[in-house]
Amino acid sequence: MSVSLRQFPQARPAKTPVHRAAILAAIAVAFSLPAIASAQAAQAIQSAEPPSTSDTTLPAVKVQANKDALPGDLAPTFGGGQVARGTDFGVLGQKKNIDVPFSMTTYTSKLMEDQQARTLADVLANDPAVRSTSGYANFAQAFVIRGFLLAGDDISLNGLYGITPRQLVATDALERVDVFKGANAFLSGASPAGSAVGGGINLQLKRADDKPLTRVTLEGTGSGGFGEHIDVGRRFGSQDQFGIRVNQANSDGETSVDGEHRRDNTTAVALDWRGEKLRLYADFLYQRQRVNDGRPDVFATGNFVPATPSASYNYAQTFSYSSIEDTVGILRAEYDFLPGWTAYIAGGARHTDEHGIYSNPSVGNAGTTASAMYVPHKEDGTSAEVGVRGNFRTGPVTHFVTAGASIVRVDSQSAYSLSKSFNTDIYNTPQVALPAMPYTGGNLADPQTVALTLMRSVAISDTLGFLNDRVLFTIGARHQEINSNGFSYTGVQNEAYNDSVTTPLFGLVVKPWQNVAFFANHSEALTIGQQAPSTASNFGQLLPPERSKQYEVGVKYDNGQYGASLAAFQIEKPSTYTNSANVFVADGNERHRGVEASITGEPLKGVRLIAGATYIDARQLDTASGATDGLRPIGVPSFIFNVGGEYDVPLLNGLTLTARWTHTGPQYLNATNTLAIHAWDTVDLGARYATVLFGRQTTFRASVLNVANKSYWASTNGGYLFQGAPRTFLLSMTTDF
Repeated sequence: MSVSLRQFPQARPAKTPVHRAAILAAIAVAFSLPAIASAQAAQAIQSAEPPSTSDTTLPAVKVQANKDALPGDLAPTFGGGQVARGTDFGVLGQKKNIDVPFSMTTYTSKLMEDQQARTLADVLANDPAVRSTSGYANFAQAFVIRGFLLAGDDISLNGLYGITPRQLVATDALERVDVFKGANAFLSGASPAGSAVGGGINLQLKRADDKPLTRVTLEGTGSGGFGEHIDVGRRFGSQDQFGIRVNQANSDGETSVDGEHRRDNTTAVALDWRGEKLRLYADFLYQRQRVNDGRPDVFATGNFVPATPSASYNYAQTFSYSSIEDTVGILRAEYDFLPGWTAYIAGGARHTDEHGIYSNPSVGNAGTTASAMYVPHKEDGTSAEVGVRGNFRTGPVTHFVTAGASIVRVDSQSAYSLSKSFNTDIYNTPQVALPAMPYTGGNLADPQTVALTLMRSVAISDTLGFLNDRVLFTIGARHQEINSNGFSYTGVQNEAYNDSVTTPLFGLVVKPWQNVAFFANHSEALTIGQQAPSTASNFGQLLPPERSKQYEVGVKYDNGQYGASLAAFQIEKPSTYTNSANVFVADGNERHRGVEASITGEPLKGVRLIAGATYIDARQLDTASGATDGLRPIGVPSFIFNVGGEYDVPLLNGLTLTARWTHTGPQYLNATNTLAIHAWDTVDLGARYATVLFGRQTTFRASVLNVANKSYWASTNGGYLFQGAPRTFLLSMTTDF
């Protein structure tokens, strides 16, 4: 099936004065409070006792006893506990955000609980630099960061690629969600599916806290769904060395989309042991999700953009479904072999068993058609990393050095059967019986390997600290080896790919005041080269790995209660096309230039904010015959912003009101910029009330998402139109025992 991109006299979405004003307003909001506080920061610096410099003349190497990690297993949070002030930065380990030359936001389990977030997309709805979309022709969640698509297969779990549950990730077992903005091949290595260009996402699983926990949550929706979540954590031993955290969650029922039914089950067990020098971790995660009559994406093939159906209307066929079962295990060990030096090793494995019948409408000039496709899919992923981190000093210069190696292997086994097309309608959908599927590929009863990816890398870095670490300069490199083998459904190998690339990193942090840091970086993203299509004369050829280069500068503010950031970036990604000689080449570029501004935390007592804006000037460059030079790429909005807030009502202790406004600008549907979807806005409202019932701390929560029940196309990913969710009512009650 192909997309027909024809000229259509539709005006391009224009930048409006309102958008420009909103950008300036967002930047002003983000930095007005830090400016006011700068005097206080300067005073704190002057009053602080200057560090000793008695050893700065020593020419020899001296080992320091200070550790790079923040106290405890997790970085502290801003006021309100919704966003963390630091996180694990891949090979660099755990750092404060203000001390690294990158843009990162980490959302906590408290935010997930308070917002009743059910999936990863619900969590990332808070981020002003991220928008959620859908995978191609299935129910997988994907994300757009700085205008580039991040597939669900390229999300890491506890820092490891290749072992995250596929398609849909529930939040019940998650402690934190890290959102890295920008190219990150050095920090984490190349992603197995090759989509981590504009950023990355890492999920951290829950583990036992020092305080005992027994928490039960009952959930309900306005459409009749119901669920429960039990979260238990304990520590044992004379010094609480042993820890166990168990999460069990189940939900079942109709969603706010007519006739759509979802059933989820999550079981997670986390064990840990912490000694004076040695720390051991073990995680087990089981997730099963079933979607019946799920509303599909719409494939647009005509020279027009179809109007959106009503917000809750479902144009799915009742025979469609998706069943996904993931089993994950992870082991990790850390050992402090010298003061200030830590060695670590980690490994994980995932097995996925997935099958479904999918039917996506295709809307074209001649009408709307669909077909039925059955896909059994199995996948085995393994991942491991080993490394060392440590501090030392050479004269007046401090050093934080890292060295590490990683390996990721993903074995994908698949088959399919496909029906002939039939007529349908996305506004008045006729239901048909499951049609015969005469076209098949592979063994439906026992799918065989169709893709085998092996990625190995080594990385090394040194962060040099000058002027008592007021200036931090990081230099590093990662050498990545990519092996990709493809097989036809008959078992014949049709792809054998082996290449390697070294990606550098340069980063600078300058902290003129205690709470303010200016930063800059040059980093790269690395992805597997594209394969030539059947229409090209070099059909089947894999192009060399694609290196996307990023330049970023910015400033951060962190006073403990709230933080703000402003960053300007440019990312250039190679683009591929078939040239006039009918050869598939990578001669073009896709360039994204942008500005991000955000503020998070509790700037005023009882008032919490997660707000910000992103402006992206994305362009196609050096395209085939220059036909689309200077035009915008598909699916990249020029302007997005979020304004989310919480307010503790002073007249009623325990009552908190919440609201969030989300705006996303227009997006083009084709490379020639003749078709586009409109900008969209949604408003979410909520409230929670914390009290004591029968001696137990209890919290009631209620939320209404998309209050106006707006019907809109949310994204245009790959020519597919993804419709936003309708008005959704969420209720929950949480009790600590």
